[in-house]
Amino acid sequence: MRGLTYKSLIGDIFGGVTASVIALPLALAFGVASGVGAQAGIYGAIILGFVAALAGGTKVQISGPTGPMTIVAASTLVLFNGDVAVLMAAILLTGLFQIVLGLLKVGKFVKFVPYPVISGFMSGIGIIIILLQINPLLGIEGVSSPLDAVASLGNIRSMFQVDALYASGLALLIVFFTPKKIARVIPTPLLALVTVTVFSQLTGLQLATIGIIPSGLPEISWPSFSGSQITVVVTAAMSLAVLGAIDSLLTSLVADSLTKTEHNSNRELIGQGIGNALTSLVGGIPGAGATMRTVVNVKSGGTTRLSGILHALILLAVLLGLGKYAAVVPMAVLAAILIKVGLDIVDYRFIKIIRKAPKHDLAIMFTVLFLTVFVDLIMAVGVGVVLASVLLTVRVTKQVHSSVNDLQVPVKGVAGCEQLDDDESFYVRVVDIDGPFFFGSTSRLVGQVGAMLGTKIVIFNCLKVPFIDLSAFFALSEIILKLKENDIIPFIVVNDEIKAKLIRLDISSILHEKHIYLSFDQAVEHARNHVLLPDSHTAPLHDSKS
Repeated sequence: MRGLTYKSLIGDIFGGVTASVIALPLALAFGVASGVGAQAGIYGAIILGFVAALAGGTKVQISGPTGPMTIVAASTLVLFNGDVAVLMAAILLTGLFQIVLGLLKVGKFVKFVPYPVISGFMSGIGIIIILLQINPLLGIEGVSSPLDAVASLGNIRSMFQVDALYASGLALLIVFFTPKKIARVIPTPLLALVTVTVFSQLTGLQLATIGIIPSGLPEISWPSFSGSQITVVVTAAMSLAVLGAIDSLLTSLVADSLTKTEHNSNRELIGQGIGNALTSLVGGIPGAGATMRTVVNVKSGGTTRLSGILHALILLAVLLGLGKYAAVVPMAVLAAILIKVGLDIVDYRFIKIIRKAPKHDLAIMFTVLFLTVFVDLIMAVGVGVVLASVLLTVRVTKQVHSSVNDLQVPVKGVAGCEQLDDDESFYVRVVDIDGPFFFGSTSRLVGQVGAMLGTKIVIFNCLKVPFIDLSAFFALSEIILKLKENDIIPFIVVNDEIKAKLIRLDISSILHEKHIYLSFDQAVEHARNHVLLPDSHTAPLHDSKS
């Protein structure tokens, strides 16, 4: 594997081992939560984890069942009246849809997600991890949502287990206070895992552990569904595909921020798609890039695809019979490790500048943070992107300026102007537009239509317009028609690119192509000809500012 060194090999081994230990209980739990069974969770973690690590576009990403994907899969299974075969068909289509998204190069658009959205999402994930691990840390049965975790805080005092406090306290000391010299040799999560597991066995602490692991290879079967179910299956598959794509690519961005590298979004989608499609053939549940496991991998030293591949192979080994060794790992240790991970995920870089950050960025970040923790991860990102877009539109709109002025055009001494010898000039109305001409700025221009009336010629000077969108095109078209209804001749001055776009959008159906100019002086000259020359279709203009 290109770029593999002894140092990266050791890091990948630690990363893969630690990620697999974290992934195992999560995979089992997600399998149970999906309604398909614990084995379905570990099947999905193995297949998707291996394929996405090998074929995906993010070298350090660990993939497998995730909370959002599991929730949608469980809802889909209920919709299918518990028919697992139909769910597998939807998961197969999910993978195929993700491959298509990758081939269509849709993945690149995730790069345009604003930083406050990513910051709120990352910090929200960190808070979720911490909240969900408080109960296991204290030996109390875990909960499935942050809201439940907050609600259960009042019961901690009467329900916590002393033995769990010993184990988790020791684990927290190890992950937070191990000297850096030792941490460079062996990652603190792995050190805590081994040390506290051995300690709990030697001292006979009564702790909740991972427990019995399902074993054996799954049977391969082709998913099937009836023709009457195709609409529901396709709809469910599209939802899972989009959700998984967003989940994976956001995790890829998190991985980029941790490793200072850049992932390949489209390849990642293809890798995720292949993995999910193959997962359906063995009865596994769908998954995506897992933020928590990916961060664990990176923090433990993982730097190449080998860590993700190793993580999947370790899970396979557990499935084939090594589960008895993982079965004794205390849940309190995993909770301590995950709390450290959660704290590491929180975006402290944004927090440091929180007093100096623009208010609109703060609003976006805190909105995404709140929705991530207490509502829904994908909704949080969607709302964050929409909010950021609206606020950006408002800011850009404020920077767009448009004005309506009369331009004095001298005519004295110009051939064909003998009848105007007593006048030295006439006036044309000029509409200057400075800035992007798009849906956010059209209302201001439409509101100035009244100021454009009372003349014979209006020149729209758009030389300072960098681009024009469809909304602006239609608004401009309506203004042109309004002017023509009042016997006013409109001219437009634009650059080459915008002129080509206007012609492509068929503006010639309402405005003669000869009235679209690349030079303002040419437009003024043509305006003079329209007013003054005998063959002009416009009567001479004798008064000044009309």
